Amino acid sequence: MSNVVGYARVSRHDQNPAAQEAELRAAGAGRVFVDHGESSRVKDRPQWLACLDYLRPGDTLMVRRLDRLAGSEKMAIETITDLHERGVNIKSLTEPDIDTTTPMGRALFGIVAVFAQLRVDTIRENTVRGLAHARAEGRVGGRPSVMTPERTAAAADLREQGYSYEEIGRLLGVGKSSVARALAKHDESQPAAAS
Repeated sequence: MSNVVGYARVSRHDQNPAAQEAELRAAGAGRVFVDHGESSRVKDRPQWLACLDYLRPGDTLMVRRLDRLAGSEKMAIETITDLHERGVNIKSLTEPDIDTTTPMGRALFGIVAVFAQLRVDTIRENTVRGLAHARAEGRVGGRPSVMTPERTAAAADLREQGYSYEEIGRLLGVGKSSVARALAKHDESQPAAAS
């Protein structure tokens, strides 16, 4: 048997979620999970996690507005996609187009998901093209390493003295993976420099 489950959220502790909860119950939600003082940009909200755990295939998750679930378009699409894959419908009380319990709502969601994927693919393609262009001009893309030549030399000296990557990172104020990468490049360049 499918359930209608509500989810309400307010961002600040001085806000009252009672109106959202009442609206959801009046619209047929048998159980309502409420996060109080939680940002929509945080995925691990306590009552949201409890709600996800409670939902079963065939259930409908009802919200007043989609922004109660997610603080960004990307996060909203990821959330709806995840719910869809779990067999959970989603319905918004104030956005009638967001209702995957209807054929039109499912079709609209499919269209939105296709455009979201297109956007992700376009960003990825533009990034790859930009990096290739930078390489062709002799520039290396990405952000600069925290491991300056001075830090790398100091790390190499400390490594010779028997310090671990973690200890070196702590001494230099960088992560151990940055130290490991810099020393690997340093070691690769040593035979070439010696010849």
